[in-house]
Amino acid sequence: MVFSYIRSDKHFVGAYEQLKLINSYAMQKKIKINDEMVDQTSQNNRLNERESAIKYIRSHENGALLIYDLWVLSSNIEDVIQMCSCLLKNSIEIHIIKPSIVIDRHSDVMLVLSLIDNLRQTLQAEEKKRIGRPKGSRSSSKFDQYLEKITEYIRLNKSVSEMARELGVSRSSLKDYIESREIKEIVRGSIYVEPSNNVREEMINSIKCPNAEKQQYQKEFK
Repeated sequence: MVFSYIRSDKHFVGAYEQLKLINSYAMQKKIKINDEMVDQTSQNNRLNERESAIKYIRSHENGALLIYDLWVLSSNIEDVIQMCSCLLKNSIEIHIIKPSIVIDRHSDVMLVLSLIDNLRQTLQAEEKKRIGRPKGSRSSSKFDQYLEKITEYIRLNKSVSEMARELGVSRSSLKDYIESREIKEIVRGSIYVEPSNNVREEMINSIKCPNAEKQQYQKEFK
């Protein structure tokens, strides 16, 4: 069973961009996604407040989870470690598509630690630039809440009229949304680019060790 999990976060990458890369990756790797969840709960919620996400992830065993990046699981490192531990315990491969890394319960501990440290760096960097809209973000749409269903309908080759009836929305507005977001092209297209062969070493080399230079400088001039 291959399943994907998408969680939008206004400080990082939206559901649309995640969907685009996940589907492209799956097509290039010839992976069929059997189940998909677009989580609309607040990005500020801790893991114990996200009941639907927990149920969705725990309902799968011995399969593969596709996510855009590690922060999608949570913006809290403690929650990420707990969720990853649970997934690996249940023999689920985690495909982290942005850095193009797959981890399972037999993965190199240094690789796993590099992913966690990379997340730590990402969260710290984001804390420093919370003002203003993230670069490259799109304005939200009332149809974003239906993204999961829309992609499913497209895979089933339903017409826009059928989708609009199912969702109880305007056909013309839905058509504009699908075309402006290029959702049909995303579901059926390919934009994923294979990474370099030494991605593992690049990730490990990205680990940043604690730096005591500032503290030492302060001590010398006290």
